[in-house]
Amino acid sequence: MTLTELKYIVAVARERHFGKAAEACYVSQPTLSVAVKKLEEELEVKLFERSANEVTVTPLGEEIVRQAQSVLEQAANIKDIAKRGKDPLAGPLKLGVIYTIAPYLLPDLVRQVIQRTPQMPLVLQENFTVKLLEMLRTGEIDCAILAEPFPDTGLASAPLYDEPFLAAVPMNHALASQASVSTEALKKETMLLLGNGHCFRDHVLEVCPEFARFSSDTEGIRKSFEGSSLETIKHMVAAGMGITLVPRLSVPTGALVAKTRRHADSLVKYLPVQDGPESDPPSRRVALVWRRSFTRYEAIAALRNAIYACELPGVHRLS
Repeated sequence: MTLTELKYIVAVARERHFGKAAEACYVSQPTLSVAVKKLEEELEVKLFERSANEVTVTPLGEEIVRQAQSVLEQAANIKDIAKRGKDPLAGPLKLGVIYTIAPYLLPDLVRQVIQRTPQMPLVLQENFTVKLLEMLRTGEIDCAILAEPFPDTGLASAPLYDEPFLAAVPMNHALASQASVSTEALKKETMLLLGNGHCFRDHVLEVCPEFARFSSDTEGIRKSFEGSSLETIKHMVAAGMGITLVPRLSVPTGALVAKTRRHADSLVKYLPVQDGPESDPPSRRVALVWRRSFTRYEAIAALRNAIYACELPGVHRLS
């Protein structure tokens, strides 16, 4: 049994395809297939069920693959320990970020990391929460910036900030003349939502659960639309197709003050969501998460400090 063979079975389990696993490992498919078969013969167990269209992992194979991933991670830690002896921050840090945070946080964050820890370049991955959690478990990324709640997978986490939501309405909409908007008022409008897989979609539905029904005869709701990104939805709002909720960091700089009407965002009015003087506006908690077995503690601390050094307008920072 070799570390290379363990790397191959982890790749096959992840890709569910021998050809794609071979590409990921930069070897030919016959080389990978022979190595996997050799390991199965050595262990005297069947790790994968092979068919014409897909590869599935056997129940016993799932357990062996998890242990193989742990072994690979521990082997990689040996190099990390050696690097930390010279410079605790040396080497790239693989960071995953969900789609509704990445475009608004990463430009400033990357600048902060380059300035503060140039020896620790960020290797970035933008994806859905579920996919990033899977990549954390398999060691494809070292840490991730996610919005709570997310499934408890035994990860370590540190809260970063609470981010309020704002209502985005067309500039010529009746609500645009108000200083704020209530959730009751939102329920009477056409709501534009992100598609399935985006956790922010679930956050919006927590604020206005009525929109989860998608029923044409629901009182006060005419129809709901779905978009692939917050920026797409904001352009739909600008076109007068409906309203939506957006996280505070996605609001363009200067959009909450007087501005010229020369781009799409000038056609959108952003309003606080307020149900009463004593009520808190809807918000989400953003956290940094990593595997408990990840040994580069200094890198996690440096990344968190870099995040706090970002401007983060309108959010409540958490210590």
